[in-house]
Amino acid sequence: MVKTRKTWREKLENPPKGLPKVVSGPPKWEKRFGGRRVLVATPLLVDGLIRKVQKGKLVTIRQIRERLAQEFKADSTCPLTTGIFVRIAAETAEEDLRMGRQEITPYWRVIRDDGSLNEKFPGGVATQATHLEEEGHTIEPGKGKKPPKVKDFGNSLQEL
Repeated sequence: MVKTRKTWREKLENPPKGLPKVVSGPPKWEKRFGGRRVLVATPLLVDGLIRKVQKGKLVTIRQIRERLAQEFKADSTCPLTTGIFVRIAAETAEEDLRMGRQEITPYWRVIRDDGSLNEKFPGGVATQATHLEEEGHTIEPGKGKKPPKVKDFGNSLQEL
């Protein structure tokens, strides 16, 4: 039997069983995550927040994590799974675009906490930069191995 690969849409809509859930971690999580109660969200929850970001506005991964933790009364949201779920939302958006859908998740509006672009998005930082420039943002080139950043990104952050 040949196992077929899931589409990005299937990954978005069919999270692992039992998610979302708040897990209690060991004492060392206090320092690392700001508490021991950590939310493991779902791709759809992350996608839903990204869809709320208006044209010309930005949101950081930290903002997404903080909002989800607040909603679920957790101390924080798992950074690893949140990053994976942002990527799933981005890949699903591009998959939807290829299928002719007009309304897609504006994943390019998600930046890293320091304002830098995400190399793991479809098309890499070049595609994200193009989308952001089309929405009026100025992109500063990366320095050394650091990726490009949105200039004065703090002025464009949207509250979630």
